Amino acid sequence: MNTRALPITERDGCQDPVLLNDWHVVGFSTDFEADKIYPFTLLERDLILWRDSHGVVHVWEDLCIHRGARLSKGWIQNDQVVCPYHGWRYNTQGRCTLMPAAPDETPMKKATAFTYKVVERYGFVWMSLGEPTHDIPVFPEWDDADFIKVHSGPYIYEANGYRSVENFIDATHFPFVHAGLNGVTENPDRLLPYSVELTPTGLKSSEVRVFQPQGDFRGVPVVAFYTYHAFRPLVAYFSKRTQDADKQGNPVTDVSHTFTTFFTVQAINEKQSVVRICAALNIKPAPDPEQTRKRADVVFNQDREIVETQRPERIPVELRYELHHRTDLMGQRYRSWLRDLGVTYGVY
Repeated sequence: MNTRALPITERDGCQDPVLLNDWHVVGFSTDFEADKIYPFTLLERDLILWRDSHGVVHVWEDLCIHRGARLSKGWIQNDQVVCPYHGWRYNTQGRCTLMPAAPDETPMKKATAFTYKVVERYGFVWMSLGEPTHDIPVFPEWDDADFIKVHSGPYIYEANGYRSVENFIDATHFPFVHAGLNGVTENPDRLLPYSVELTPTGLKSSEVRVFQPQGDFRGVPVVAFYTYHAFRPLVAYFSKRTQDADKQGNPVTDVSHTFTTFFTVQAINEKQSVVRICAALNIKPAPDPEQTRKRADVVFNQDREIVETQRPERIPVELRYELHHRTDLMGQRYRSWLRDLGVTYGVY
């Protein structure tokens, strides 16, 4: 972790340094208004998020150092968090500024809230419980004006976060989980061999070709070529190159469009997670964002329903524990990569 003072709860929950020293999405920027306290849980740690009057977001332990009361039961007053138990006030730096029972005394140096690093990027709020050794992953299309961006979610999974990532980077479930949209049950895609490489930004697949009878918000058939990435244990991404097709899956145009999805997971604990995404599209004319969001709601809730059925709930990173096929290559490499990174939380 780090050298600053740690709360007495710091031994609670996840002790995995890979995850503690990583960046995690814990909400959309639009979720949080000024002068309100928002409680949430990450890796079994109870935390609060609040936005001050200048728009700056703060994430703290949901704990008052005085007597351990939950700050989430308190309130904001003049850009300070007020503890609901004895009224101690903490400023934006987490320093106690007032002890109402001794208003003339300077609060002790140890009288601080337990604060964490927090950044807003890509319309998400990211935080770390430790000391990240790398930056937040790059969303390639975020600054490209040719792409519209649409956030969707949150999707609450009663399931392991890695299971949700592995599902996201898998194409072979399309004809069954997303029948009629991303695949055809009666004529599932025959996946040709593809490759997966380890890059400086994580895992990356070569293109995976599939037919989708309703491949985007227009509801028209497309041939889609997916390139999958696993940027971090709980952050993934795909870029989908599409061509309009006939009902048999034959391209009817040489024009390609690009649809990408940046996929984030907030691990509440080993068996519960929250998925939030941002899609980027360059198709013209640009769709109404609500059309894209409605499709995402259908697809990701279908994913959620199947992922919640998977057992064991923690994901096996030793490949011998489950059966694998060459068409599962991205998932195989993802599991091995988690093991090689030294991830121990939520796996076995």
